[in-house]
Amino acid sequence: MSKIVISQLNRTPLEEQKIEICERKGLGHPDFICDCIMNQVSITLSKEYLKRFKAILHHNIDKGLLVAGQTEVKFGGGEVKGPMLLIFGDRATISVGEERVDIEEIAIRTAKDWFRKNLRFVDPDQHLNYQVEIKSGAEELTDIFQRGGKFLGANDTSAAVGYAPMTRTERMILATERYLNSRSFKKKHPETGEDVKVMGLRNVDKLYLTVAMAFVDRYIDNETQYFRKKSEVLGEINDFVKSKTRMKAKVLLNTLDKRGRGVNGVYLTVLGTSAEAGDSGQVGRGNRVNGIMPLNRPTSSEAAAGKNPVSHVGKIYNVLTYHIADSIYKKVPGIEEIYVWMLSEIGRPIDQPKIAAAQVVPSPKVPFKATQRKVEEALMAELEEKRLASFCKDLAEGRLQVC
Repeated sequence: MSKIVISQLNRTPLEEQKIEICERKGLGHPDFICDCIMNQVSITLSKEYLKRFKAILHHNIDKGLLVAGQTEVKFGGGEVKGPMLLIFGDRATISVGEERVDIEEIAIRTAKDWFRKNLRFVDPDQHLNYQVEIKSGAEELTDIFQRGGKFLGANDTSAAVGYAPMTRTERMILATERYLNSRSFKKKHPETGEDVKVMGLRNVDKLYLTVAMAFVDRYIDNETQYFRKKSEVLGEINDFVKSKTRMKAKVLLNTLDKRGRGVNGVYLTVLGTSAEAGDSGQVGRGNRVNGIMPLNRPTSSEAAAGKNPVSHVGKIYNVLTYHIADSIYKKVPGIEEIYVWMLSEIGRPIDQPKIAAAQVVPSPKVPFKATQRKVEEALMAELEEKRLASFCKDLAEGRLQVC
């Protein structure tokens, strides 16, 4: 049995601290694109392996780079001068006996499908080139998949941490980006692109949101129209934020803009993403698995996106710690905050972490001893065989959030 440690954390809950900073990179951000596509490749590969070989085989598609292209932005519509380049890494099972898996075809097809579903103005056949650098894995790591057992051995010694609950600020930042990339908002404001980043600062009870959102040049005829549409969009963001929080909020939008400089002074794009010319992307540089980048919180350094869902604890424990923390917070009364930590040991079955620990910030109204045993029982229940197997299945099939 794994070592289970439950301890009291003597800290002020983040919601009650004076300063909080949090960020979310949205749907069209280059880092978000890399995370989501590489993770979708893992999901597609897992399904292919299961279909053909009745098991998920060794793979880790957690190294990916989106190299920015070249565009010429113009009022009324610019053009793409050079395509983006999407580079896939890292390792996968390419053959079983005489039977081969067309990794390159799967990776490229999956990426194209993702672009078509998520970015309105990106033509994956015309606006991107693809470079697949996925090779066979090292023998010792691939052998993990041949050793059998109810659960595979961890293919890395790695640590992860998750927490609950999210603060008002964290929830607001997540909700704002999702609102700006919702179908209803894009239908009303087609001039707004999918590349949205929301940075939030809470100072006591005042919330400051700085939003960067690409505008699409084909909908903007001149500088005057840009600033008019920007003002309309800013007004709607303010209305949305005010409807979702009681905090005093101030929202800023595209703060680099400067009147009188034409296309050089406004945030215009041809395709709705900065990856077209301004910014490259990379797996692991974006949101944590709960959808945000919470600077006040401990977080794992692992890039979960693209790792395999049956042996790579950098993915499994990363998502599982948040799942467990949320489950315990909802089930056990008397908790203000909870942090769940898990550490693997390479080769040791994933259901037997070296340690699984919970740090609890108890409510002042409930003694810690009254909750300690309940927390331990809830944590142990989440590591029970059937639950963990179901969790990994959901992870493999893409039912759990990773990017």
